[in-house]
Amino acid sequence: MEVWHHPLELAPASGPFVVTLGTFDGVHAGHRQLLHGAAARAKELGQRAAVVTFDPHPTVVVAPLRKPKLLMTLEQRLAAFQAEQMDLAWVIPFSRGFSELEPLAFLDRIQTILRPVELHVGRAFCFGRDRSGTVETLESWGATRSCRVHTLALRAPDGGRLSSTRIREALDLGDVALARTFLGHPYTLTGVVVEGDRRGRHLGFPTANLAWEQEQLPAFGVYVTEVHLPHHGGIHLGLTNVGEKPTFEGQQLTVETHLPGFEGDLYGARLELRFLHHIRGEARFASVDELRIQIGQDVAAGQAWWQAHKA
Repeated sequence: MEVWHHPLELAPASGPFVVTLGTFDGVHAGHRQLLHGAAARAKELGQRAAVVTFDPHPTVVVAPLRKPKLLMTLEQRLAAFQAEQMDLAWVIPFSRGFSELEPLAFLDRIQTILRPVELHVGRAFCFGRDRSGTVETLESWGATRSCRVHTLALRAPDGGRLSSTRIREALDLGDVALARTFLGHPYTLTGVVVEGDRRGRHLGFPTANLAWEQEQLPAFGVYVTEVHLPHHGGIHLGLTNVGEKPTFEGQQLTVETHLPGFEGDLYGARLELRFLHHIRGEARFASVDELRIQIGQDVAAGQAWWQAHKA
């Protein structure tokens, strides 16, 4: 997949394409359906498929006080686009000047560069200055340029709207199973293992301390995670604690994972944590011994869940 990081005014002419547009935070199940449909139509028409997205997230520029905690890094989004067989991902740098562009001016520039034969968007897609561009704007514009517009209602299995906001709300409650339903895949944190305070090792449960790259975390608590370690044997069971370890005073927020049965040095290793199941919320314990007993129970519960669901 080719990747552009060109401003709108500097991108080279490179069409024609079947084009899909959006921010795609989380690249959830509805996004993937949209991307898959665009890729399939491109194949039918003998054309290439392009996704146009934006970085940073538009609210960072236009309403920073309302900026959401992002579900994915740009690298994760690009990997998801490639998995959906996009031929081109154009990441437009989102700036104050770009946010003030009128919808038709934006579309005319897209026409010049990508020469879209079809546009695929979510039914609630808005764009341009003050989000004044709508699906109706696209359809009216496309009708004069032989560009068919396909819209898709992004619906969750419960019939409600499928959105990144609903996924964040589920994660804020620790409901990683519901987040997985909305996403179509487990919520995933990525990063490098860094040195921690070694409390887990002293308790008899050594942990990998993740310097995570995403903004959104699940609610504080203990989770069953699938740990992807490409250079250390692939997939492992993990018991991940997200929180501030209230049993110990003055602790910072950490994401720490115990890998039962794993032996090896993970410092500096990249890993993925895929959140599968919520075991319990964060709690303060009266003593270190009480905490040690609870961790043992958490590990047993996690292993039982893993055997029941991953065997």
